[in-house]
Amino acid sequence: MIDEIDNKNVLLIEPDFPIPKKSRNHKDFLPIGLLKIASYLKKERNCDVQLIRLGSEFKNFDNIFDFYPDIIFVTSLFTYWADDVQRAVSFSKEKFTDAYIVVGGIYASLLPKHCKKHTGCDEVFEGVWKEAEEYDPDYSLVDVDYQIIHTSRGCERRCPYCGVYIIEPKCAYDRSIKQKIVKRKLVFYDNNFLANENIESILKELIELKKERKILSCESQSGFDGRILHEKPHLGVLLKKAGFINPKIAWDGPFSQKKLIKNQIDVLINSGYKPKEISIFMLYNYNISFEEMENKRIQCWKWNVQITDCRFRPLKKYFKDNYNPYTKKPQSDDDYYIHHNWTDKLIRMFRSNIRKQNICVRQDVHYYSADIERKRISKVKASKYKNMGFEDAKNFISDAWNPAVTHNDI
Repeated sequence: MIDEIDNKNVLLIEPDFPIPKKSRNHKDFLPIGLLKIASYLKKERNCDVQLIRLGSEFKNFDNIFDFYPDIIFVTSLFTYWADDVQRAVSFSKEKFTDAYIVVGGIYASLLPKHCKKHTGCDEVFEGVWKEAEEYDPDYSLVDVDYQIIHTSRGCERRCPYCGVYIIEPKCAYDRSIKQKIVKRKLVFYDNNFLANENIESILKELIELKKERKILSCESQSGFDGRILHEKPHLGVLLKKAGFINPKIAWDGPFSQKKLIKNQIDVLINSGYKPKEISIFMLYNYNISFEEMENKRIQCWKWNVQITDCRFRPLKKYFKDNYNPYTKKPQSDDDYYIHHNWTDKLIRMFRSNIRKQNICVRQDVHYYSADIERKRISKVKASKYKNMGFEDAKNFISDAWNPAVTHNDI
């Protein structure tokens, strides 16, 4: 059907994924694949293309389109959001009974047979649509002030918790990107940005564009491979000059790797980044125990860097993720994936510890207080206590929380 798509009416659908409505246009959630497909179909296949994002537009659907789609492309994200894809397909079948429905994206590529059976779509598209990949996203379909860019596809690593090497088995690298740039804020979606064999020339392009004020800032959604930074520390200087903000590296291994991670952090600091601007991806609810993860958290506190919350959820099998961060009732493995080394209580505790610690790092304080955050303590008193150490502050603030020690009770 895709080969016979010329001159068709095409509807692109982003399912109602469990993303906060305020984050619908966030740089981490833009349906970039659909936007590239839109550009390709409009320019090369003479298609009339429309996009609907079910989470934000479902109620007004009847007033949006004045055409009946011949083919519908539904994107998918993680396997644990498969039910949202299934609902989008069911909705499409009910609304457009004669349309041909294709599901693509991460879930479709990792579990194609399950996707076909579970969603009832007409076709599953696996991997990257090569023809569409060559096109810039159609930003006329969304309201954002930034641009998504890839300089590479694939990843040289084979991390057991990642599915990139399945979806994009071959690495491909751009030599230049300056002709792609249409906006002043850039977000790179590379799976391993620094692994691009042409990374130095690309960074030098960005540096020149920044000097010419054609770009304002850059950000890498997946962070940076700290091992490459350690091997090539001059890349840190180039990243800083190119205007990269919020640099992130990963600490997925054991506590014993702390010296290696500190060396990677030092590369960024020596390149001009402040410690509190740096964040560490911390994968938990996985093989490493809560106790060891707490040691890693406290080490990050000593380094004065932030932590990016990464709750592990298997990508290569179907299951439901009904984790509710707001409920006070305990949840079980029937609600969401809980690793055998972890419990619902420990997951919530670690997430809470990360959040409190990050607030301390960002605000340059030695303790956290919910009373201060929720303004139950006056600004005058909060300001007075701000520069106190934990031992002094706890005499005045009953709920003072110390990030420098292990917390294992809720």
